Amino acid sequence: MDHYDSQQTNDYMQPEEDWDRDLLLDPAWEKQQRKTFTAWCNSHLRKAGTQIENIEEDFRDGLKLMLLLEVISGERLAKPERGKMRVHKISNVNKALDFIASKGVKLVSIGAEEIVDGNVKMTLGMIWTIILRFAIQDISVEETSAKEGLLLWCQRKTAPYKNVNIQNFHISWKDGLGFCALIHRHRPELIDYGKLRKDDPLTNLNTAFDVAEKYLDIPKMLDAEDIVGTARPDEKAIMTYVSSFYHAFSGAQKAETAANRICKVLAVNQENEQLMEDYEKLASDLLEWIRRTIPWLENRVPENTMHAMQQKLEDFRDYRRLHKPPKVQEKCQLEINFNTLQTKLRLSNRPAFMPSEGRMVSDINNAWGCLEQVEKGYEEWLLNEIRRLERLDHLAEKFRQKASIHEAWTDGKEAMLRQKDYETATLSEIKALLKKHEAFESDLAAHQDRVEQIAAIAQELNELDYYDSPSVNARCQKICDQWDNLGALTQKRREALERTEKLLETIDQLYLEYAKRAAPFNNWMEGAMEDLQDTFIVHTIEEIQGLTTAHEQFKATLPDADKERLAILGIHNEVSKIVQTYHVNMAGTNPYTTITPQEINGKWDHVRQLVPRRDQALTEEHARQQHNERLRKQFGAQANVIGPWIQTKMEEIGRISIEMHGTLEDQLSHLRQYEKSIVNYKPKIDQLEGDHQLIQEALIFDNKHTNYTMEHIRVGWEQLLTTIARTINEVENQILTRDAKGISQEQMNEFRASFNHFDRDHSGTLGPEEFKACLISLGYDIGNDPQKKTGMMDTDDFRACLISMGYNMGEAEFARIMSIVDPNRLGVVTFQAFIDFMSRETADTDTADQVMASFKILAGDKLQEGGKMQTAHAAFTPPGFAAVSGRAALRLLDFAAFLTTLS
Repeated sequence: MDHYDSQQTNDYMQPEEDWDRDLLLDPAWEKQQRKTFTAWCNSHLRKAGTQIENIEEDFRDGLKLMLLLEVISGERLAKPERGKMRVHKISNVNKALDFIASKGVKLVSIGAEEIVDGNVKMTLGMIWTIILRFAIQDISVEETSAKEGLLLWCQRKTAPYKNVNIQNFHISWKDGLGFCALIHRHRPELIDYGKLRKDDPLTNLNTAFDVAEKYLDIPKMLDAEDIVGTARPDEKAIMTYVSSFYHAFSGAQKAETAANRICKVLAVNQENEQLMEDYEKLASDLLEWIRRTIPWLENRVPENTMHAMQQKLEDFRDYRRLHKPPKVQEKCQLEINFNTLQTKLRLSNRPAFMPSEGRMVSDINNAWGCLEQVEKGYEEWLLNEIRRLERLDHLAEKFRQKASIHEAWTDGKEAMLRQKDYETATLSEIKALLKKHEAFESDLAAHQDRVEQIAAIAQELNELDYYDSPSVNARCQKICDQWDNLGALTQKRREALERTEKLLETIDQLYLEYAKRAAPFNNWMEGAMEDLQDTFIVHTIEEIQGLTTAHEQFKATLPDADKERLAILGIHNEVSKIVQTYHVNMAGTNPYTTITPQEINGKWDHVRQLVPRRDQALTEEHARQQHNERLRKQFGAQANVIGPWIQTKMEEIGRISIEMHGTLEDQLSHLRQYEKSIVNYKPKIDQLEGDHQLIQEALIFDNKHTNYTMEHIRVGWEQLLTTIARTINEVENQILTRDAKGISQEQMNEFRASFNHFDRDHSGTLGPEEFKACLISLGYDIGNDPQKKTGMMDTDDFRACLISMGYNMGEAEFARIMSIVDPNRLGVVTFQAFIDFMSRETADTDTADQVMASFKILAGDKLQEGGKMQTAHAAFTPPGFAAVSGRAALRLLDFAAFLTTLS
């Protein structure tokens, strides 16, 4: 960044004037400053709903630079130029720089042209100047301001925390504990400080940055990796980031600082004086102890006995264990007190503490360094002397023990390594021998240390002028020669075992490959044989064509299958070739499968024999299905003609029975002609029956060429014959009724017209309501009678009726009559049964009128209103024509007869 100056901030910015711009050439520092300054700018720009991505590019037009200054200052700048030309951009940047200068900041070597040109150094220098002026200048802690005030604030907040010692704005923050301590001091619920470790800076930094961003609204301005990976993090980036923490927390601390300031000043002065006295006393005592200890450690007179040397060593250990540790603690405490005192004095604007002559921290450190140097030499001398005396007593015995153990272990090993048991072994046995050999090699390698130790002991005995060195050397040489021979034999046996294993593994792999390919191929052949011999049942030409297509596809796979068969046999032949070439002893057959080449060839030949048989069977079935298809089409063509013909005739007969064209005799003649034409159609039905018989014999169960089945045709034909016969019968009955009752043709036509008019559904019958409406249309006044009128009489009513007519009978006679009118013993008498009985008993009209009057009185008030309708309907509804879906059916013939009786 650029050199800068400010009249109002000369004191706190003086250290920054020594900043060399070339530091920006350091990629690590430039990267940190870019990220930090970008995040700092965005933390303010987002208040205006915008942000920057590239710090040297996004400020080039001056628009966002002016917006940034307006946000952080709360003031309005001059109206910016909106043009895209260079002159407009320079004008906007100059307005921003003029505003900065108006705040008492003197900018040196920073011009608008450099900012517009995207000069990284100048842009970063300008942003740093803005940060100093608007984010750091106003920081004030205990009569210090700016950078020192921010540093003092950090020290005060982190003082109670372990492993945190903030002395600057670079390396003091590398382990991340400083950031975590600041957050924990003000918001302890956000961080579990006790779980943080100083040796894990990445976790500490990421924890602090993430918590600050999430809960404190402090954007992430640095990457933990950049801080840890830099020997000295960029001071400006750290200051910028830490200032964000200060502004986030300082508001809550201002009241506390003001309340405690007076008490702290008094307490600090008393504490400083006590620290001065403690330092002088501790320094004097420590220097005196060092002066007494050094002569004792410089005494290097050797002792003649091991006991005496061991006593010296024990005294030295007591010194290390008992006497020195308290002095180390005193020295550490002395330095801590001195640093604490100096810091407190500096923070209190007091002169620095100057110890007495010869008692400076540097004097104590120099004396302590001399003590440790002498101590190190004394310890080395003691150990060397003790080792020299001990070795002479023990090395010879140690050599003999190790040599004896080694010689016992090597006994018989050479004979074992010369064995050729692998030549007749199987693969599993070879692998076992290899495992055993590997175990021996591991054992051999483990004994390597013992051999080296034996040689080292012999060498050391020579160096110490051991009296029996010649015998030691001779025994050591024999052990080394034997060791070399064991190594050569071990390597030779391993090579032989590995060579044999490779051959057997090759054979085993071939066996496995054979088994892997033979099993599915064998399954394929067995499935193919099963399919080729499988009895198929088809019913359509499409099904047989599907089977034929599948069979052709199967035959197309036979060449590939044959190649697979040859490949499988080739694997078996390869095994035989290896066995013959290398004279391998093969025990047993393929362990992975029981399928032999002979079995594969046998099944393959069987498959080849079954293919032409299948071809013949499919051809014969195809011919049969073609014949069946012809039968289907033949039947379907006839059925599609006969079915609609029957339906048409049914509809025509229905229209004839309803419509009024000519006399009843004309209608009867027309119906008989229809009957004749229907009877003449019978040969076609018989022909269709013959085709159906052929289809049944061919076991054909479905026919896509028609929706008509023979059963449908038969039922339709029978219904047609029944309908024409019933219709003819009804017309004949109408003629008989007309002639017997003397009904004219005009009356019959009138009855027909009324009946057809109310037969809404053209079913040839009238329901109760339709019948009632029809009677009303003919002039009958039928009211609604609230009393129950069923048109029937129970036994007592019938007896009363007979008595009213003059019948005087006993129980036996009445029982006889009841058996006539109520043969089913239902306990009721219908009007029709009553009339039939009375017509047999009397023949004159007066008696009939008397009977009708009596029935009307007892059965339903003279058949008037609703009872008239129900009684008439019940009387003239013949048995067998009961209600259909709740509606009583009334035939036209019965309807005409009823009207005749009423008239």
